[in-house]
Amino acid sequence: MWGRQAVLETIAWHVFDRTTLLERLRSNAAGLSDEEAARRRQRFGPNRLPERAPPSLLLLIFNQFKSPLIYILLIAAGISLAVGDATDTVFILIVVLVNTAVGTIQEWKAEQSAHALRSLLTTSSTILRSGRTEEVPAEDLVPGDVVLLESGRRLPADLRLLEAQNLWIDESLLTGESVAVEKGTGEGLPPETPVADRWTMAFAGSTVTSGRTAGIVVATAGYTQMGQIATSIAQVEGAKPPLVLRMEQFSQKIIIAVVGAGALLGAIAYVRGMPLVEVVFFVVALAVSAIPEGLPVALTVVLSIAASRMARRNVIVRRMTAVESLGSCTCIASDKTGTLTVNEQTLARIWLPTGSLHPVTGTGYTGEGMVEGAPGEEDLLVRFGIAAILANEADLEQANGRWRNHGDSIDIAFLAIGYKLGLDPAVVRASTPIIHRIPYESERRYAAAMVETNGERRMVVKGALENLLPHCTAMATPHGPVPLDRRLVEQAAGSLSTGGFRVLAVAEGEVTGDWEAGLPPLVFLGLAGFIDPIRPDAADAIAECQEAGIRVVMVTGDHPATALAIARALGIAEKDEEVATGTDLEALGSIEVPAYLDRVGSATVFARVAPLQKLAIVEALLKLGHFVAVTGDGVNDAPALRRANIGVAMGSGTDIAKDTASMIVVDDRFSSIVAGIEEGRFAYDNVRKVTYLLVSTGAAEVFLFLLSTIAVLPLPLTAIQILWLNLVTNGIQHVGLAFEPGETGAMQRPPRPPEQGLFDRLMLEETLIAAATMSMAGFAVWAWLLGTGMDEGPARTLLLVLFVLFENFQVFNARSETMSAFRIPPSRNPFLVLTVIGAALVNAAAMYTPVLAGVLRIDPISPAAWGVLIAIAALILVVMEVYKRLRHPTGGLPAS
Repeated sequence: MWGRQAVLETIAWHVFDRTTLLERLRSNAAGLSDEEAARRRQRFGPNRLPERAPPSLLLLIFNQFKSPLIYILLIAAGISLAVGDATDTVFILIVVLVNTAVGTIQEWKAEQSAHALRSLLTTSSTILRSGRTEEVPAEDLVPGDVVLLESGRRLPADLRLLEAQNLWIDESLLTGESVAVEKGTGEGLPPETPVADRWTMAFAGSTVTSGRTAGIVVATAGYTQMGQIATSIAQVEGAKPPLVLRMEQFSQKIIIAVVGAGALLGAIAYVRGMPLVEVVFFVVALAVSAIPEGLPVALTVVLSIAASRMARRNVIVRRMTAVESLGSCTCIASDKTGTLTVNEQTLARIWLPTGSLHPVTGTGYTGEGMVEGAPGEEDLLVRFGIAAILANEADLEQANGRWRNHGDSIDIAFLAIGYKLGLDPAVVRASTPIIHRIPYESERRYAAAMVETNGERRMVVKGALENLLPHCTAMATPHGPVPLDRRLVEQAAGSLSTGGFRVLAVAEGEVTGDWEAGLPPLVFLGLAGFIDPIRPDAADAIAECQEAGIRVVMVTGDHPATALAIARALGIAEKDEEVATGTDLEALGSIEVPAYLDRVGSATVFARVAPLQKLAIVEALLKLGHFVAVTGDGVNDAPALRRANIGVAMGSGTDIAKDTASMIVVDDRFSSIVAGIEEGRFAYDNVRKVTYLLVSTGAAEVFLFLLSTIAVLPLPLTAIQILWLNLVTNGIQHVGLAFEPGETGAMQRPPRPPEQGLFDRLMLEETLIAAATMSMAGFAVWAWLLGTGMDEGPARTLLLVLFVLFENFQVFNARSETMSAFRIPPSRNPFLVLTVIGAALVNAAAMYTPVLAGVLRIDPISPAAWGVLIAIAALILVVMEVYKRLRHPTGGLPAS
């Protein structure tokens, strides 16, 4: 008896003829016996997709401690505890716990990837067992079972078709093909045949839209095409979001700076005679001043606010770091069907034998719109519409203000054209009795109906042009039928096809004498050009992306000609050379081959692409140095959504797409993605503003320590005073800064280079100038106070107040990296003004609260001292205004 691997690892079932297929599966057209099915079920296991256990709460908590900034904070807390400073330890641990709690809650809500796929196989199936029909759970299917399916049923496993009657299957969730595909029986296909072209196969998760079929199960569970996707989702590691990468780089630099500065200054202090215990306290204080303790919480606040703003613009964020990631993307790899297009077949062009082309307005499965007719051709259009309605088995009607439909998408689109021509399909059908129907069959490629009018019988037909044209002897004109001009018709069809339209023909003919199955001589009535219309906002949204320096590429399972036509309309591509097919890429090998990367780098349209090829394209784009955003709505998009830096699912898409993605566009509009990019850029700007505020004030404290050490002066501030500055004063203000609205021009600048860290030259310059100003002014005050004979305690109180005021002024400098603080009215962010006032009041109140005053070792100061310190602190505002004026002569505004 053959083993499990012999069946499950042979995935090219489309290559075998029927006899070989049945031999390899050890089955027959009557199905398996109950005993054999039971044996195989035990051997192969249940027909369920592979599952990945969700992470435990403990693991989610542990994941929050992977940030280098958290490591630094924990080390500082450990040192503080070791030297007996419990207050400092508690302060630091509170920061760590708050960040851990927020991060854990967010990830707990987000972890649902790959589980939605299971629902696609939790159905029942009709099968043959020893020739008799049975209904069994889909999970009981095994290779060799014969499954019976009809219209509306979802496929429970991968099947090779044994019988097919008028069979059309919607595979859009798997392949991205925008219309149902025709299936049939046949002999073996070439091994290299793409999944989308395997017309003798039907795949798990797809749906029968019309017809009936019997097929033999060739793959179950994880060995189906869908199962391979589910497995790849479980195995693929998502790329780190850009903000995480930049914060990791920043944290590593902070670690080096803290360790280096602490070792150097500690050694200097020890050599100069400072006791070892005091050296340890000194290093702890230095570490506390250098570490932006409030940054993890500040980032969470910034991203939470941005997520709320995105939600108001129809973008739901599932992972907090995704907020900024969308703004960082340099390339969007977009699915076509359902993302750039509406995924509703629309009859958009009618070509009549007179040579006239009639555009049709309105999209989707409704009767709203009109056919733009030429004078004298109205009767031809109505004749075309009546024939299309009668040779049709679908339904489309309006009830209670809503359009309802049933049947094949192309048939529904034909009915919609009837309404647009002023015809009511129900009235047309009622007034024209149908004597006989010829249903669509894959061998015929047309559907027809024999009708009787005024005692005369005629055949109305719609179908593939190449199948109907041989039966046509004439074509309709306003003056009656004329001999068929075959060349004219074929040229018109070719022109429509080049434009990305799917072309079908409509004809009719008189039935005389005794009718036999087949078609009588026909009069050609016209061509119908179908297309999945692009979303109205898509072209403008793509243009905005391109203006923002973001590359947009289309990745689809559709035909190359259709894909290129849509890409041209959207402004994504113009030339044939910009289209790469899945077969082209497969011939080049893998992403390790330079030619493969070159092709991905030069193409803007990827057509006839299988799901796992989409994943490879994303891998290649990442390897080319892009921060990649992938949009999609189907099962076939899920692996790529997971692998990308940022996955964006459409709200109307499949559960697996939404559960795999980092964010969901509720209204399916590509323009909402652009809105998300803009909000992402605003969020990153605010991250930089908060970081600049925290790092510049922290660096000022480090420089203050450095100057005091060089001057052999006592520690200017205690560790707890520095924590108070960093966590309370800035901790209140950075929340207000996180509410800053976006600055103009965010979508007119190119995306940040992927290799660019959080600190670029501009931020480094501003940080150093601001830190130097605050530290030198603070040192001068500290040295002067001690020089007058003032005790260290009162002098530290004055210095602490001075740095509180420095931070109050510095927050206004941080509102813009280029624009003057006086050009940004307080009314743009009243919450920031309130936080600054709140921070000042908290610090003032601390002096008069015995417990806090004791912990901080501070005392109240006189009004005169307040006045002097405010005047000194205002210096930071003056210095940074001069710097911005010199660095940005236009004041941060676009040059006129």
